[in-house]
Amino acid sequence: MNTNDILGYFENTSLIIKLVWFFSGIFLTIICLLAFYLKYLRNYLRANEKIVDKYQAKYESYLVTYLYAGNDNEAFSPEQLKIIDKLKKSIANPFKRKIIVSILLKLRNEISGEMGESIDKLFVKLGLLRYSLAKLRNKKWEVIAIGIRELTQFKIKAVHKIIMNNINHPKKEVRKEMQLYLVYLYAFKGLDFLNVLQTSLSEWDQIQLLEILQINNDTQIADIRPWLKSSNDSVVVFTLKLAKVYNQFEAKEELIELLHHKSEDVRINTISALSDLNIFEAKNILKNNFNERSHEEQIAFIKMMANVYEAGDKPFILEQIHHENSEIRLLIMEILKNINFEEYALYEAEFKKALIA
Repeated sequence: MNTNDILGYFENTSLIIKLVWFFSGIFLTIICLLAFYLKYLRNYLRANEKIVDKYQAKYESYLVTYLYAGNDNEAFSPEQLKIIDKLKKSIANPFKRKIIVSILLKLRNEISGEMGESIDKLFVKLGLLRYSLAKLRNKKWEVIAIGIRELTQFKIKAVHKIIMNNINHPKKEVRKEMQLYLVYLYAFKGLDFLNVLQTSLSEWDQIQLLEILQINNDTQIADIRPWLKSSNDSVVVFTLKLAKVYNQFEAKEELIELLHHKSEDVRINTISALSDLNIFEAKNILKNNFNERSHEEQIAFIKMMANVYEAGDKPFILEQIHHENSEIRLLIMEILKNINFEEYALYEAEFKKALIA
């Protein structure tokens, strides 16, 4: 079939077939272009990876030499200053700077003690601090978060007032990095941000902050009582966890007041804290309005009774054998069993009847 036959066939064919051929040609062209682009991209990434590996090996060698070239007599030894001059020439290049910072971060995570402090000093000496601070002025929230993280890992304390500007940032990721910065570098003193925090502290944020506090092992525990009166419920819940972990018995009066808090979550956490601290005074308050409380609060209180049970609580305990909530009934029987196994047997049959009912 020659060219004229093909053209003749195409001219005499229906519109639908013409359109099919037209779009097929377009799709084929796009597929070919994408194939060439992917090939180019793969070659580019491989070449880029080789360049990164090359500079990484070079800068790692410099930094390892720097770490072992220090002495106790000078802030920076002559050999260290030579390495600093070499690195400074590369810092101006964004590509090379990114590699140097990543190596420093890797070393900082692996090294502690005097060598770790030496890396912190090098970070400032190289002028990298201004680049991290510049990230805090960026419009992109993810860049701000990276900047704060860098300042945290290199333990840059002098900029905490600038960091605090992000306390109520609309993005939770930025707020989290700011909170971690303050607590990681200042321990309990860093928790002062709770005085002005307007946004919510997530459960995961609270866990991380508690973990950092325990790692720091700071013996100067802050006065938690003002935070128990915060209008931010998540701050109150976090403070209740602090009360439990650090045995803040001196906050007893404020804790008891929270049994009447408007938030059910706060009340439940308060009962848990009172239980851990063995504050017996709370029992009568909770017994007197037990039926008015939610099932979650009632369950928390019955669990508390297992810790602070006294002989005078027996009538109240026995009343709850017929409670409508099965979990509460099981907890009651567990308490009776732990208190007096022989007496438990007397109520077991009655409990089974209540369970069936």
